[in-house]
Amino acid sequence: MVFNFIAQLAIGLLLSAISFVLSPRPRIEKPTAAGLDDFSLPTAEEGRPIPVVFGTVLITGPNVVWAGDLKVAPIRKKGGKK
Repeated sequence: MVFNFIAQLAIGLLLSAISFVLSPRPRIEKPTAAGLDDFSLPTAEEGRPIPVVFGTVLITGPNVVWAGDLKVAPIRKKGGKK
C-alpha cells in the first residue's frame, strides 16, 4: 500500500516535470499604447442607417441619436490641514 502511494507520487511528479519542460514559453513583447482606432466609440453622423434589432443584441459602434439630459456638476473637494 505504501509502495503504491510512493509510485503514484513519483509518476505524478515526473509527469508534472515533463509538462513543465514541454509547455510553450510566452513571448515577452513591449506593450504599446492604445490609439483611438482601437476603440469602438459611439458616433453621431447624419445619414448613417439605424439598425433594427429584435431581442438582445450587441451593436458595435452605435450611432447616438439622443444621449439624455446631460448635466455637469463641478467636483468640490474640501481640503484641510492635518
